[in-house]
Amino acid sequence: MAQSSIASSLSILFLVLFFIHFLGGPMKLVNGQVIKTWCAAKPSATDSELSANIQFACNQLRDCKVIQEGGSCYNPNSLINHASVVMNLYYKAVGQNIWNCDFRGSALITQTDPSYGSCKYA
Repeated sequence: MAQSSIASSLSILFLVLFFIHFLGGPMKLVNGQVIKTWCAAKPSATDSELSANIQFACNQLRDCKVIQEGGSCYNPNSLINHASVVMNLYYKAVGQNIWNCDFRGSALITQTDPSYGSCKYA
């Protein structure tokens, strides 16, 4: 009976470690270094997906001035740029988990900082 209990506990521990490792949050360590990640729109995303992503993220964030005319990330004035900016803001605001950067399959996580000019991704 004790062996069964130990095996059960090890199975639970394995599942917990699996989920932490593969579905964990923003703290990714490689050789002791924290790896930063950003969320961006997939280049293959359609205009309707990008528009929906902008609407969703801005509704959740309640402030998308950064992509409005005069905002630091307005230019280039394109759906993919604006969507990437607010999708990343949402991703950062809600915990940087893999599932926070899905947007129905129209997003990807990158380790390359997409910031440019005055547009700084958080």
